[in-house]
Amino acid sequence: MAAPIATTAPQPFMQRMRGLAPGLAFCFAVAAVAIVVRNATGIAALNPVVVALVLGIAWRAVMGPTASMKPGVAYAVRPVLRAAIVLLGLQVTLGMLWALGPGALVLAVVVVATTLPFTIWLGGVLGVDRALAQLVGTGTAICGASAIVAANQVARGRDEDVTYALAVITLCGTAALLIFPVLAGPLGLSAREYGLWSGAAIHEVVQAVGAAAAGGPEASQSGTVMKLARVFLLAPAVLALGWWVARQAGGEAAAVKAPVPWFAFGFLGLVVLGSTGLVPAEAVQASRFLVPLMLAASVAALGFSTDLKALKARGVAPLLLGVGSTLWITLLALLGVKLIG
Repeated sequence: MAAPIATTAPQPFMQRMRGLAPGLAFCFAVAAVAIVVRNATGIAALNPVVVALVLGIAWRAVMGPTASMKPGVAYAVRPVLRAAIVLLGLQVTLGMLWALGPGALVLAVVVVATTLPFTIWLGGVLGVDRALAQLVGTGTAICGASAIVAANQVARGRDEDVTYALAVITLCGTAALLIFPVLAGPLGLSAREYGLWSGAAIHEVVQAVGAAAAGGPEASQSGTVMKLARVFLLAPAVLALGWWVARQAGGEAAAVKAPVPWFAFGFLGLVVLGSTGLVPAEAVQASRFLVPLMLAASVAALGFSTDLKALKARGVAPLLLGVGSTLWITLLALLGVKLIG
């Protein structure tokens, strides 16, 4: 009689991939739909990240949490997000930053370095949870949704904190997108000044670029590069926030430690590599497609993980915090632009 054919157990890697597949497929499908909606409408306020968040929340509200999707959803929230932040580094070069001039570079550093601690302080005054205040402050100071989900790797807020912070930043940034073009004339800003103001003050990249474009080509160019200068500061800001969180936790419990955000070093590494000119243009272009897709997938996962009841329990204080933080960075950036001419 023939010997039975030996069978091998499935490899651990394949087992894990099968476990992750349903959740990852859901998150990336939602992300793809969000990008299609944004491209089809052409409405700047419909950032794919925002659309993906809404779709993720809606799916959970209607269908409820699904156990089979849980592993893939958790994977999208962290490893996928970190990879997206690293790839974002290909879109910023040191040459772009240098072209702004020393005054504008100092302004970018000042608005980031002061807005984050101001927001954390104001959050304490308003009674906002510390982790949520950190997320609102990071999103306001740097680059909206990307900064919020990156900062949460060290802030360790709840999913509801991230969702609320994203909602607040979206509302405030959209308001700025609509209001800034109206104020350019009354404030007597030149095209370059208006662009720098938009890039230095508005939250999301798409919102800042959209507002700057309303001032013409010169405003669009200066606004875009100023905004990228703030994006460049994402890694140092997350590292600083991680250090601050670790210090705060030191007196609470020895077991509580902020993780080292290695993805921030990856981001900086790709900025330096991209600045050498050795990165093919096709790779940079691919990052422009992949980063929004991966970020939207990560935020769709956050939306799917969010309990609306817990979100409602946060109250109105975080919204007031977002408005106060937005007013701070708006006035600070305007003052800075006037000083550097």
